[in-house]
Amino acid sequence: MVAVVAFVTGIMFTTMGANVLQVGDYVGTESKANTASNVESEALLDDLENNPLAFEQVFISVADHVNPTVVQIRAEKVVRQQSVNPFQGSPFEDFFTPRNGEPQEREYRSQGLGSGVVIQSDGYIVTNHHVIDGAENIQIKFFNGDLVDAEVVGSDAQSDIAVIKVDLNNLPAINTGASETVNVGQWAMAFGSPLSEDLQNTVTSGIISALGRYTNGANGVQTYIQTDAAINPGNSGGPLVDLRGNLIGINTAIFTRTGGYQGIGFAVPVNAVLDVAEQLIENGEVERARLGVQYISATKALIDALDLPSGAAQVAQVVPGGAAEKAGILEGDVITALDNQELENALALSSIIGSKRPGDKIDITVNREGSMETFTVRLGSVPEGSQEKNGEDLNPPEAPVSEMLGFKFQTLTPDIIREYRLEGVDKGVIITQVDQSSDAYREAGLREGQIIIEADRERIRSAEDFEKVVKQMDKGDSFLVKVQQPGAEQTILTALVKE
Repeated sequence: MVAVVAFVTGIMFTTMGANVLQVGDYVGTESKANTASNVESEALLDDLENNPLAFEQVFISVADHVNPTVVQIRAEKVVRQQSVNPFQGSPFEDFFTPRNGEPQEREYRSQGLGSGVVIQSDGYIVTNHHVIDGAENIQIKFFNGDLVDAEVVGSDAQSDIAVIKVDLNNLPAINTGASETVNVGQWAMAFGSPLSEDLQNTVTSGIISALGRYTNGANGVQTYIQTDAAINPGNSGGPLVDLRGNLIGINTAIFTRTGGYQGIGFAVPVNAVLDVAEQLIENGEVERARLGVQYISATKALIDALDLPSGAAQVAQVVPGGAAEKAGILEGDVITALDNQELENALALSSIIGSKRPGDKIDITVNREGSMETFTVRLGSVPEGSQEKNGEDLNPPEAPVSEMLGFKFQTLTPDIIREYRLEGVDKGVIITQVDQSSDAYREAGLREGQIIIEADRERIRSAEDFEKVVKQMDKGDSFLVKVQQPGAEQTILTALVKE
């Protein structure tokens, strides 16, 4: 199980040494006697200049010390699905329609696969929200093969972090690092159970490819570490560690056009993981600060005219009675810095505010009609039951589905069936034109005359069905499409990305 995330840039669901920052300090427990220690890897790194083979031994040492802290998560979910009349649209349809005319619902159990890591020796485990979301039964398989039941302590959709617990003590717990020590170019190792239960405790390596990758999805703005260490479905919730065996992130998502690894994976930074875990363990939920503005990215023309930082955010609306209004921030102000740190990306505004607690103070620098002013803001809280995002970025309306995907389509009709001389199909969406410069043409292999019969594993009977599936996804989501070749019963499976 792995999420596939949507990036605002339009690129893209669907994952020991002295304790630098002891996780027990975050979550309020003294239970950390068995935290894995990896002094060996530190010594090997120091000896690398005199012993080149020490570099290889570093990876071996990290794997030896981290693997016992990594778990496989099996999350059983009950899925309810309306049954489909196989004779719908035929003369036999009425014979197989329920007497009351209502569609029948069937229930089946789905086994999800994910990963996690022990953060406290008294049984607390961190994983992804999407790994255990909706699960009725959760089982944990440890490195030594033990299989035990677990319960959910708390889960946070916005950060995609969850904490679960097993009734065990004296477990080996991972050592934790700090986000500010992570650098682009450094080595990293990912642990988890990719694709299959049989591939438990798979270890991959790579580098930190980038920091501060921002997304603006359905659950709000998030920031990620990007890595090229191989991450696949099933790796979600597993640890990303440095070469001292310190936790630096939780693997949560991939960018893919195929559904599998393509060299671009994303992890939630360790500071955010520990902050969320602490709140979930203490309160069962996460409390976030609220600035009380809605904003858009400042245009390039405005940035150039006023000599603003590239990530400046223009206030489009001030929430009445909110923290920003009380501090004196006005609609039209351009936010350039938080606590004297210039914004490199407008979405950082939401990410930074969301990492604060209600009541925290923050200095916000704005450009107001060419003049710079700084306001000290005491942040508010998100009202109970409110779905408003922290400092929401106002996105422009979505483009038509055909523009997002790079091809035009329409519902099959008798006239189209005759025109294209189609056989064996009377429901679906026919592709009428494909932009040859699009990914749909070059990578997904779509061509004029092909018929889309399934999208994201849902049966497609009309253009409205197809548009509904696509519109429910976040920008950048990858999804599977089943296509029938014109004039044949042969079908192919490919993948598309909502740009």
